[in-house]
Amino acid sequence: MAIFAVIALVLLWGEHKVHLLGALPWLILLACPLIHMFMHGGHGGHGGHGGHGHQGEQPGKRGEQRDD
Repeated sequence: MAIFAVIALVLLWGEHKVHLLGALPWLILLACPLIHMFMHGGHGGHGGHGGHGHQGEQPGKRGEQRDD
């Protein structure tokens, strides 16, 4: 079965290589919005925009229990 799959893939690649490589730039451009959403976690998940008072705080201050 594996040999049949390899032969089929080689034949399909040979026949459809032009179509697949021609669509590659468009697929990369279509992937950009998805990559942006997954890498940033959507909008609003960016850190470091404005001071929220979290700079310099360490766990354990303000009576919080530490998970060491």
